Amino acid sequence: MIRTTVPTAVRKSSAIVGIAGLFVLAGCSGTADAGATSSTGDTGTSTSTESSDTSSGSDAAASDYKDGTYTADGSYQTPETVEEISVTLTLADGVVTDVEVTGDPKAPETTRYQSEFIDGIAAEVVGKSIDDLNVTRVAGSSLTSGGFNTAVESIKEQAAA
Repeated sequence: MIRTTVPTAVRKSSAIVGIAGLFVLAGCSGTADAGATSSTGDTGTSTSTESSDTSSGSDAAASDYKDGTYTADGSYQTPETVEEISVTLTLADGVVTDVEVTGDPKAPETTRYQSEFIDGIAAEVVGKSIDDLNVTRVAGSSLTSGGFNTAVESIKEQAAA
């Protein structure tokens, strides 16, 4: 049996290329830390929204929605129970100018996830077109995002011009 040793410089280079590849993949997924998980299904510790370039569509959004403040409820299933949140969005020309989310957690772990979601949601949605909102994870809470997105869909219907 012939045994060969890979030079240290080659091993280090391979490791750096591998790590760089992970960063590229993480950037493509919209999350900074895809590896963290919890037993409740809420995963990660980063924030993510899906959006497209709104520079060409901002005039269209202005005609699609009436300016104002709208409130809707959203619910989502956790391993323990069905949880609910209330979402209030203020719109101007189809763009979110303010957001408020309140929750009424039923499970102890939900209290933490809803609180972290509420603390981080404004940074993800304020200044974006309501048509481009599709929150997937905020501050580690992926399940709360489902309730938020449900409420946003209801708000779109309320605000339709």
